[in-house]
Amino acid sequence: MKKTSIKASEFDTKFDNGEDITEFLDLENALKPSNKPKRVSIDFPEWMVTELDKVSKRLGVTRQSVIKVFISEKLKEKSL
Repeated sequence: MKKTSIKASEFDTKFDNGEDITEFLDLENALKPSNKPKRVSIDFPEWMVTELDKVSKRLGVTRQSVIKVFISEKLKEKSL
């Protein structure tokens, strides 16, 4: 099946309107991002750890989860 091509703005509009966009995707060559965890070590100032602990307690999640979410949000911002 030959894929049809359209402008990115048209693709975005179709997606936003809930239309079927699969005919415009190359699913045979699609790649999944690696979600394999990789351990890193980082030192934070004491005040940051205290603030991270306050946030994690308020949200009922681990400090590590808060750090992951904060970093993920910032990376998404930067990639736009």
